[in-house]
Amino acid sequence: MDTRYLQTFREVAKCQSFTRAAEVLGYAQSSVTTQIQNLETEFGVTLFERWGRKIRLTHAGEALLGYSDQVLAILDEAKGNFSEQAQMAGTLSIGTVESLAAFYLPPFLQKFRKEQPRMRMQLHPGICHDLRQGVKEGKYDFAFVLDWMQDHPELTNMNLGEEKLVVVAAPDHPLTKKERVEAKDFSGESWIFTEAGCSYRSIMEAVLRDAEATIDMTLEFGSLEAIKQCVSYDLGIALVPYIAVAEEAKNGTLAILPFSHPEVRVYRQLIYHKKKWMSQALLYFLELLTNENQKNNHEFPTKNVENMG
Repeated sequence: MDTRYLQTFREVAKCQSFTRAAEVLGYAQSSVTTQIQNLETEFGVTLFERWGRKIRLTHAGEALLGYSDQVLAILDEAKGNFSEQAQMAGTLSIGTVESLAAFYLPPFLQKFRKEQPRMRMQLHPGICHDLRQGVKEGKYDFAFVLDWMQDHPELTNMNLGEEKLVVVAAPDHPLTKKERVEAKDFSGESWIFTEAGCSYRSIMEAVLRDAEATIDMTLEFGSLEAIKQCVSYDLGIALVPYIAVAEEAKNGTLAILPFSHPEVRVYRQLIYHKKKWMSQALLYFLELLTNENQKNNHEFPTKNVENMG
């Protein structure tokens, strides 16, 4: 059914005249008559009855007028909600790994909130596998992960650049005295790892296995702050994103070991479902990341740069 028929019907009911309704709507009177006849055929009822020179609604017509008001109101609401301005209001549900939430995303989130104050943002921390699954299931509008580049048939991966990983230790740790640290040099060391399922933990564990570097003992934390504190107290060494320890490396509370390995690499990635409806808010956020990503490059301190690869 053409919803314009309902608009015409409502105008005829309001004017109590086919002629007047045709003038208001800019239709020929014959068109108005045809539309009302089509409605009556559709529902199998008579909508108007004549009283002298006037018309008035039948009981069926009164009932349909109520439904028409509801249907047209819902359509108007939908049009309003799908307008560009309305699409910039609502909530974005964002899954993210902790390090990006704490050290990479804040400048982008600040600008987005400043320029789009009607949008709410909800950040949900997690590990890469769970975040990807959340995007697949529609739990998140999109997610930020730190991982090697992967292809998923259901997901789009937007590469935001490599995120440097470093092994950190207490400032007086023996390995800080070496010119260059190899994977085999970690044999017998105590490690403080992120929780199981973290992508760069899995990468480091694979590198240690390949080098036959035995691990003395491990601690496991879901919090980067807890990991950094334990490392600073010489309870072990840890592999972490450089952005998460840049300040501590600068002030000397943590030392970055001169270690590099071609397989110890991860990339900042924004992922979303290939069938995701791209709202104006999401498109704006993607544009913001694309335009400003180059302004947020993270560099290593000059010390040990030549050894970092």
